[in-house]
Amino acid sequence: MSIPLVDLLGLSGGLFALGIFGIITRRNFILLLISVEIVMNAAILNFLAFAYYPPAPGLGGVTGQSVAVVLVGLAATEVAVGLAIVLALNRLRGTINVAEAIQLKL
Repeated sequence: MSIPLVDLLGLSGGLFALGIFGIITRRNFILLLISVEIVMNAAILNFLAFAYYPPAPGLGGVTGQSVAVVLVGLAATEVAVGLAIVLALNRLRGTINVAEAIQLKL
């Protein structure tokens, strides 16, 4: 049994919209990082959904699965850097509010 591409793209679009809503409305840095991760997971789901179907001619062997692996590595790096920023912000300001991060100067 195969899931139709339209359903996968709908799920991915819903995740993307949820992540963008979280990015716009959240003031807590941790919740902002979670929202960015949701957006990246929506992109990964898109690549994997399109990788299931036959590729277009002329792609040169690059599949959605290889791009998804790179995006997972990028997401892990983003979490590591984001948590380092959260720790520095908490140490200097005593809060993880995004509005305080704008004033973070060394």
